[in-house]
Amino acid sequence: MRAVGCHGARMRSLALAVTLALPATALPPYRLTALTAAQLPDPIPLAQGQPGVPRYVADASWPKPLPGNWILGQVSGIWVDARDHVWVLHRPGTLTERESGALPRPPLSACCTPAPSVLEFDPEGTVVRAWGGPGHGAFWPRSEHTLYVDHEGHVWIASNGRTDQVVQKYTADGVLLLQLGKPGETGGSNDTLLLGQPAGITVDPVANEVYVADGYGNRRVIVFDATTGRYRRHWGAYGNRPEDGDLGPYDPAAPPARQFRTPVHGVRLDADGLVYVADRTNNRIQVFRKGGEFVREAFIAPATLGVGTVGGAVWDIAFSRDPAQRHVLVPDGTGLKVRILERRSLTVVGEFGRGGRAPGHFGWVHNVTIDSRGNVYTAEVDIYKRIQKFRPDGTFP
Repeated sequence: MRAVGCHGARMRSLALAVTLALPATALPPYRLTALTAAQLPDPIPLAQGQPGVPRYVADASWPKPLPGNWILGQVSGIWVDARDHVWVLHRPGTLTERESGALPRPPLSACCTPAPSVLEFDPEGTVVRAWGGPGHGAFWPRSEHTLYVDHEGHVWIASNGRTDQVVQKYTADGVLLLQLGKPGETGGSNDTLLLGQPAGITVDPVANEVYVADGYGNRRVIVFDATTGRYRRHWGAYGNRPEDGDLGPYDPAAPPARQFRTPVHGVRLDADGLVYVADRTNNRIQVFRKGGEFVREAFIAPATLGVGTVGGAVWDIAFSRDPAQRHVLVPDGTGLKVRILERRSLTVVGEFGRGGRAPGHFGWVHNVTIDSRGNVYTAEVDIYKRIQKFRPDGTFP
């Protein structure tokens, strides 16, 4: 008889026969029969990879309990700043009445209070600053989508609600400095002033330019001056002029689409000055020079399907913090894992996580970021509504 780990022990303890009571007109009762140890499936490994690739272990002690009886909604953005502080963006509007304790009046219970949309954690996991949410300033988006903290400590927020169409730049204390686009207005993928429903942001400190993955309503990367908001340039897949026509459903057997497919979900700059774009539902990463010239592409789990804007295997991009930026981490919200790629070849060399709700498991893992010590932080949306920390634990033998 083969050895069975703790997962198998739990399964044995749960082995039982159950008969569901059904009306006489229903199908015959369903029976769950007991399994022997030899019949139990092997546990799905939480991490696997090639030699020299980091292993990651979930740190269930991070973060510390939130103050003020706060609770998080869908966590749609996460970023580590230059001080290794972790910035989190969540969607208070996705909390159910039951989760927020708001039903009925008087409240159903003392739990809970929606946290402000933007939270800053110190490296130990304590909240040190929080602001934002409905009622903050003249306009706050209905669907907070992602967050980025630039080299000067400014906080950028993209929003993908149907009436949002803006990217906003704030001080660390939540004072609005710049807004790109206009709420409720869009002009398609070749408009130079209006946005669609932007999904991703990154800032180039050398040229002082902000790159926007624009995103849900449009199919492009667009670049602005990071101080004035003046338009610089934009492009679509392969550096082509973007088009907004119907591409039809993604088909893994078809030739690669010549346009980005909604959503264009993320954009990042590597240490070599190349621009990486997460073309989520097309299951690919495309790489460009800063001017929009196409360099190469790589397909990740190309058989992954989607329904509308839901699906795909490439949800975000994060570079390892070693001097060579050897690895790229790519969360797969459909496949419920994070893949590790070798940066220069964009080949998959490892992965961690699996579907589930325990520490180290994932639901819709939406974003990933890495601190200077190699710790990985993930954000989850849909019903999962949480952040997780993963510590590097050596390398695969």
